[in-house]
Amino acid sequence: MTTMYHDRNRALQDRFDSRRLADRIEQRLVRDRITADDQAFIESLDMFFLATADASGQPSCSYKGGDPGFVRVVDEQQLAFPSYDGNGMFLSAGNVQVNPHVGLLFIDFERPKRLRVHGIASIEHDDLLRREFVEAQFIVRIRVQQVFPNCPRYIHQYQRGERSIYVPRPTCATPVPGWKRADWAADVLPDPGKDTERK
Repeated sequence: MTTMYHDRNRALQDRFDSRRLADRIEQRLVRDRITADDQAFIESLDMFFLATADASGQPSCSYKGGDPGFVRVVDEQQLAFPSYDGNGMFLSAGNVQVNPHVGLLFIDFERPKRLRVHGIASIEHDDLLRREFVEAQFIVRIRVQQVFPNCPRYIHQYQRGERSIYVPRPTCATPVPGWKRADWAADVLPDPGKDTERK
């Protein structure tokens, strides 16, 4: 019995005669655990895309970046990553609190490869892992439900230039981005040390 496809997936699969292929992919490639190869791939990357949706199903997709290893494979069924200071909207994190179902897309643009992870997310303010990430506001944990590779044939090959200077690192102060110095934003920036839930 499939757990991955709904009626509209099936209708398109039938229209384009791909139901057998879709079933084979689910049987052969989709798993509910992170393998050692998956872990090596995930922890080698410095970015991924995170898809969330709010309580009414309105989607949001975010780019998440850091230094390689900022996404941790905690165990074969759990991932964790830090939430760093951003634009203060908390679209992804807010969505997770009303609809914890998420999708993560990991892509290597230099050696075309991609991996998808579907799971249940939670926001952890007092997570011990937070101490391992400089300036992390909280930790997002993902309980893995599905892990599977995607065909890399449409991935355009890019070479990495420089990593962002804005990624928090223990070796230097994190610079303030230019947009936060603009007149329209400077007077409404949050107090960087303020967390109203912490005493």
